[in-house]
Amino acid sequence: MNNIGLFCDVFPPLMDGVAVCVQNYAYWLDKKQNNVTAVVPHLKDANFQQYNYEVLDFLSIPVPGRKPYVAGLPHLDPGFLKKLKTHQFDIVHAHSPFTTGNLAVQVARKQGVPLIATFHSKFKDDFKKEVHSDFLVKQMLKVVVNFFNKADEVWVPQESVKEVIREYGYKGPLEVVDNGSDLATDYPDSFFANARAELGIGQDEFVLLFVGQHIWQKNTRLVIDALEKLNDLPFRMFFVGTGYAANEMHQLVHEKGLDGKVTFTGMLTKREDIVKYYAAADLFLFPSLYDNAPLVVREAAALHTPAIMVEGSTAATILRDGENGFLSGGDLDSFAGKVRSLMADRALVRKVGIQASRSIVRPWEDVVEEVQDRYKALIARKAGK
Repeated sequence: MNNIGLFCDVFPPLMDGVAVCVQNYAYWLDKKQNNVTAVVPHLKDANFQQYNYEVLDFLSIPVPGRKPYVAGLPHLDPGFLKKLKTHQFDIVHAHSPFTTGNLAVQVARKQGVPLIATFHSKFKDDFKKEVHSDFLVKQMLKVVVNFFNKADEVWVPQESVKEVIREYGYKGPLEVVDNGSDLATDYPDSFFANARAELGIGQDEFVLLFVGQHIWQKNTRLVIDALEKLNDLPFRMFFVGTGYAANEMHQLVHEKGLDGKVTFTGMLTKREDIVKYYAAADLFLFPSLYDNAPLVVREAAALHTPAIMVEGSTAATILRDGENGFLSGGDLDSFAGKVRSLMADRALVRKVGIQASRSIVRPWEDVVEEVQDRYKALIARKAGK
């Protein structure tokens, strides 16, 4: 049994991929008899008492223009700092390179314990949106790389992500540790039929789905433009999530006359609600060039919903076209044309969805078993044993 600190800038009820990852690390590490503490910024309406493990939260403020994200201010929260001093960790694992990640560095150094840092996101894309200066973006990336240089081990969630962090300037060793899925199980046929019925979807309707942050970096404009090209066909499209571009996405859908076919659900914080949409969908539209190793693609696959992604993108390397997913070009005609052809071949879509569930979905329990073994090895190595 080890005392494990998981440090991250996001955590449920904010349901992005990194938050879900850290939540599953905490849940399964706790189930495997470790003492787990998740160290995260305070989130409005959060109920951290529901967990069997400890969640130690600290003062935060909203990030302008990035609702529901927050920026943590741990060093301005004396009550939190007092509680943190009572914790002696055996290992610290940072899942973000900013405020909470730097706090993890300080704690690991002060306590003389190993630090692991996982590289989850394409920070360069976020920086470019905010500062519009190549020079400043380079300086910000240097800060990110400097953070990862302080870790004893740096992990990435899939092989293709190595190229991204190398591009940022990181030259140290890298370990590939997969993401998992908490939806990795067998579902009866009735489950899928019931999900469609509960959402008011006809059994013969073709359902398209996007789950994730509503931000332009995820190529959501391409999705909406493609829907316009498909407007002559019968379909239902659901956008699940929220983000700074949500209102503009609503407006774009309205301008294109798609209101009758497109539904925005907003952010769903209950996993069972998100699962219904995965189960009800036929095809998951995810042409993002922004993501490294999106959990949502694996989650959709667990519910037999294959993804269509852009060929050559970092995230798409787990897919083989026509086998466990679908690939298209990144231009509008290619993407819309691929979706159109798939809507005409429902049998293929169903077959590929089942194959996706068998090939790209790994249970979190299995992943965390590997994580725990890696923790033990690093703790022993750091101690010179």
